[in-house]
Amino acid sequence: MTTEQVAKRLLELCRRGEFAKSQEELFAANAVSIEPEGMQTGPLGNAEGMDAIRRKGKAFEEAVEQIHGVTVSDPLVAGDFFSVAMAFDATFKGRGRSKMEEICVFEVRDGKIVREQFAA
Repeated sequence: MTTEQVAKRLLELCRRGEFAKSQEELFAANAVSIEPEGMQTGPLGNAEGMDAIRRKGKAFEEAVEQIHGVTVSDPLVAGDFFSVAMAFDATFKGRGRSKMEEICVFEVRDGKIVREQFAA
């Protein structure tokens, strides 16, 4: 898959709330996930490799009480990279309702996402 095809498929799955499926289908086994500065440690922090990324996704799912909405912009593609703006509105267990907005940058090699980085 080209970078543009990976981007379109990722957005299709994310807009349907199929985040785990997007990781299984589109991420390389050695993918890296980088969180914004100040949020890089703990169960929702940086992760390297699919096992760690799966654990991070599960920890996030377990922290969410209810999802109120997710929006993802169309991708901006340049070479092996694409970026999207993502907004997430959810109620978190023990924290209440929160809205998050971030820019997500993805790197693609050999048809798979090898790196995702979030900036909030």
